Amino acid sequence: MSRARTLPFRAVLAFAALLAVAAALGRPAVSDAAEDKDQTLHAMRDEMARSRTRLVLPPQPTPYYLEYRLLDIEQRTVAASFGALLTSSTSRNRFMDVNARVGNYQLDSSNFIGGSDFQGFIGSTGGVGIDGDYNSLRQDLWLATDQAYKQALDELSSKRAFLLNLTRPPEIADFSHEQPVKDVEPKLAADWTTRNWEAEAREASSVLRQFPDLYGSRIIYHMAVMNYYLMTTEGTEVRVPREVAAIEASLDTQSDDGYPLHNFYTAYANTPAELPAASVVRQGVEKAARDLMALRNGPAAPDYTGPVLFEAPAAGALLAQMLAPSAGGSRPPLAATQSFDQFLERVGGRSEWTGRVGSRVLPLGVFLVDDPTRGDYQGTPLVGGYAVDDEGVRAQRVTMVENGTLKQLLMSRRPGPDFENSNGHGRGFYLSDPHATMSNLFLQATDTKSPEELRKQFFDLCRQDGHAWCIVVKKMDNPAVAISRQEDFSEFIGMAAGGASSGDRLPLLVYRVYVADGREEPLRGAMLRGLSLRVLRAVAGMGNDFTPYNYMQSQQFGFASTALSAFGGAQGGLPTSVVAPSLLFEDVDVRGARGEPRRAPLLDPPPLN
Repeated sequence: MSRARTLPFRAVLAFAALLAVAAALGRPAVSDAAEDKDQTLHAMRDEMARSRTRLVLPPQPTPYYLEYRLLDIEQRTVAASFGALLTSSTSRNRFMDVNARVGNYQLDSSNFIGGSDFQGFIGSTGGVGIDGDYNSLRQDLWLATDQAYKQALDELSSKRAFLLNLTRPPEIADFSHEQPVKDVEPKLAADWTTRNWEAEAREASSVLRQFPDLYGSRIIYHMAVMNYYLMTTEGTEVRVPREVAAIEASLDTQSDDGYPLHNFYTAYANTPAELPAASVVRQGVEKAARDLMALRNGPAAPDYTGPVLFEAPAAGALLAQMLAPSAGGSRPPLAATQSFDQFLERVGGRSEWTGRVGSRVLPLGVFLVDDPTRGDYQGTPLVGGYAVDDEGVRAQRVTMVENGTLKQLLMSRRPGPDFENSNGHGRGFYLSDPHATMSNLFLQATDTKSPEELRKQFFDLCRQDGHAWCIVVKKMDNPAVAISRQEDFSEFIGMAAGGASSGDRLPLLVYRVYVADGREEPLRGAMLRGLSLRVLRAVAGMGNDFTPYNYMQSQQFGFASTALSAFGGAQGGLPTSVVAPSLLFEDVDVRGARGEPRRAPLLDPPPLN
């Protein structure tokens, strides 16, 4: 997002002239609201005031809405492998984004993909100085506002031309009216000295030296401290601190018959101080390695159709994939070509709940609530909370499904066919465009069973179908975290995207459980078929073992609000939590292992001890 800071001489003179005009009009260069000495706020206020009154390109209309967003972020990244430190770095960056809307709330320059040809020389989004200098930031905002305004004029013209070709142009508004919010909180400063992160990463990764059949491993500690600024012509003024803290470990190997395998370990927290100690991480990573070795020695999964039991953590990850495309109620943008619609269809981005408000979408007695104001679940921290969303709307608790009936959808400021206003769920990764997105999601039910009762029901269904064994899923895959090589990641994402629209899901730890004695055997290479939201209406049983599942929603590659948004990592995702119990499905298609094996390495692995 960096951009050149060298400006034409004319631009410098013009900017100096504007400052002189502002001074002549009696507006000081630095705001009199001096109780807060943050020059970033002062620069944004003063430039917003100038743009509100003087931004015009006759005979074109002036913007009805201007928005300045700025992110001040400091990041700490530490990576280790097999007890050796790979990298340790700290970085500081500041990014801005200027958004201008021309037209009105009903029809404006946004929400249109038309391949606009207008490009300014500096852009409306980019890096700004990290020292918080008042004059430098005003200069950047001035140029970016000019770019955003001209681009908005071009986009509105293209959009209106496109709408003339439609027999039934959409009647849904482009932007919602919301009450302005003022929430200027104290800035947060990063402090990386509270723990020895390098030593912890080395200690946690050293446990993998006892697994010589691992082809590769990496443990990454990723922490970020951010101050998010938002200012609009409506009167919204926000400065809120945010933190991201994560530990992500990837492990990979290959079976004796040539199939690549992987596993992962993750720990997410609201602050770096809340991350688990190295000894806890070491235990979790060691368990992931033992599970991977068992998978390596297990048989390939056969084709199967019958009952499948998802244990609680796997159920949360499954819901994250299934619900993401349908939880939000905002309409997708208009697209001048069919390629965008085809892409959405391919990656499972079509909502199954749009237009179904008031209809039964889940079993009776089931409730679905999204609550960004919650900080924990029975003492376990949740990572998806916030007070104000990225569009400056207060976070709200939303009951989406009540007693099986769809009542509400998550909304940003982009209206949809069912709801017009935001309910505080407009979120984006860093300064990406906000989408209506889950935060802390709770699946609740009145009719639940203990884990023992649910397992008994599972075995009874297996016997009724005449199966000697059935399938238990203990962990769902996340290739964004588990796979370290880009070519392997692209292969898995392509495989997942190919079946996302039809409900294909990627499990990771799949076990064949024998009905006679309960013995479990790991299977590799399984793929779950046809698990769409409609399947949830016929769920056979739910446990009472409600368990939080913390993960990162991906906002990259156009995955936001699609089935693939569940595949995210700390450096490219939104902190999100799903609280769900074990789920039992009576009839699931499981496709067995496919693909071509790879040749094993010619040499034995080198000793690690």
